Amino acid sequence: MYFFDTDHMSLLDLGRAEGERIKARLRNVPPDDVAVTVISYEEQTRGWLARIAQMRTPEREIGVYTELKRQLNNYCRIAVVEYDAAAVEIFKRLRQEGIRIGTMDLKIAAITLAHNATVLTRNPQHFAKVPNLKHEDWSA
Repeated sequence: MYFFDTDHMSLLDLGRAEGERIKARLRNVPPDDVAVTVISYEEQTRGWLARIAQMRTPEREIGVYTELKRQLNNYCRIAVVEYDAAAVEIFKRLRQEGIRIGTMDLKIAAITLAHNATVLTRNPQHFAKVPNLKHEDWSA
């Protein structure tokens, strides 16, 4: 099982060379073996909502709302994995062990560990700090 980190979801959305490399790798994986965490959805949604809040006129909001809807459609096409009680327990244990990465990355790591999955990320230096977490970069 593979879980996209937020950066890989963003790369898929942008359609650049990195996103095309990810798509090429996806062709070799059964669709049911790929998911994203609700944490990535939260991160991306917060980003779009912040951009909407920065717009000075309703007319300028149109494009950002269009992008927000496109993001929503992307998440409707992929399984979204919950942040559940098992992930919370792993998250708390990792915090107690002193794992020093961002809270959102730590939550993604906890969900990934709870499902014995591999996180797909361009940020291996952070995720490598989490013991027993499998990670790969499909954008390279």
